[in-house]
Amino acid sequence: MELKDLFLTPFYLVLLYLLAYAVRPRVTNKYTRPYFIPALTLKFVGAIGLGLIYQFYYGGGDTFNFFSGAKGIHLAFDKSFQAGLKLLLTSGKVYDPVTAPYTAGILWYQTGGAEYLLIRIAATLGFLCFNTYTVVGLLFACLSFSGVWMMYITFVKYRPQLYQQLAWAVFYLPSVFFWGSGLLKDSLCLGALGWVFYAFYKGAIQKRSIVQCVIIGLLAAYLLAGLKIYILLCFVPAALLWVFNENNARIKNPTARLLAKPVFFGLGLAVAFVAVTNLTKGNDQYDLNKIGERSKINSDYLYRVSVSQNGSAYNLGAQDGTVGGMVKLAPKAIGTSLFRPFLWEARNPVMLLSALEAAFFLVFTLRIFFRTGVIATIRLVAQTPLLTLCFVFALAFSASVAISSSNFGTLVRYKIPMMPFYLAGLYILESLARTPARPRPAAATAAARPSRPQLVPAG
Repeated sequence: MELKDLFLTPFYLVLLYLLAYAVRPRVTNKYTRPYFIPALTLKFVGAIGLGLIYQFYYGGGDTFNFFSGAKGIHLAFDKSFQAGLKLLLTSGKVYDPVTAPYTAGILWYQTGGAEYLLIRIAATLGFLCFNTYTVVGLLFACLSFSGVWMMYITFVKYRPQLYQQLAWAVFYLPSVFFWGSGLLKDSLCLGALGWVFYAFYKGAIQKRSIVQCVIIGLLAAYLLAGLKIYILLCFVPAALLWVFNENNARIKNPTARLLAKPVFFGLGLAVAFVAVTNLTKGNDQYDLNKIGERSKINSDYLYRVSVSQNGSAYNLGAQDGTVGGMVKLAPKAIGTSLFRPFLWEARNPVMLLSALEAAFFLVFTLRIFFRTGVIATIRLVAQTPLLTLCFVFALAFSASVAISSSNFGTLVRYKIPMMPFYLAGLYILESLARTPARPRPAAATAAARPSRPQLVPAG
């Protein structure tokens, strides 16, 4: 951070708040409006706090390395517009004598991967704010918030009487607004995931503004694929099952609906498999034929580094580098991702926050099982398409990130995309368990409440 951060940040905060107040009437109603500005403020606090923690607690880290790369692109523009433009528009894979003098100081340039994509995005936003770190972080927070807000709106359209609880699930989890707000890949991925979720809901379930939703969904999915493709690998199959289950629920005849359910389920699995296969085809890290081997390499490396630095390592058991081996570790990995670190495993204040969240998830989950019963809970999840999405995605994602991490410090960051879905799923599940009548499908609910959700008794 530099002196200009101190002077420019308040000015840009005022501009961003003015923009937020101008946009708020278009995306809120009288029930959701009170959460818009506070939730955005938390994102700003997270973005600024992230920079301060990295500078004064960690003494550096990824966020400043990304910004250093963005500064390198701006330096190239200062000396050669052609070189700067090439750095901004290319992926960093190809050697070019025009850009070579400026790439030596840009970390991750040669990989041509997700890190350099983030650097290019940060450099582009830097043109709007004199390349000021804190302001770039605030702009990342805004991009993230846009998708997170659409995630919240989608959940509220399904269960409007839970607008308060869903706000807690989506906006107020400390790990989510801290790690998902600043100049990191996690911020953009969280926002993009929210937009993909919204596009599936409005386009494929409500069947409204289909062209617009296809464009939004593809752009957000492209960003996710470029930054963290494994989020898509876990979300797309769950989302396709959600869509097929919702359409099956629209069949009025009970016998026809029962007969069609396995057809829709099988079709959803088939489409999901084709989508995942095409997403990972040719990817050295996430190709289905190599994913087990790459997960083992990454997990072993992080575990060795964590142990050598006396860090917060955990061990799920030996991996054999196969998908089957990953499946065997999945139950333990899910428990680790959702309910650990335990309070006694926290070694610093940041990890303590994650441990408190994990303890809350554990208590909440056990409470639902105790009150509703395990079998009844599973049946309710299977009968409610949105809950199927929430828990299939959360469990699959939890298993994948915990298996490949082996370090609580990285796991805290990696798991934030699933946390709003898991907690929102718990709140919705608890509400449905207290409601005698089965709720209408999400599409029908939304059609009845196209603009303003109407509150009904929660129990």
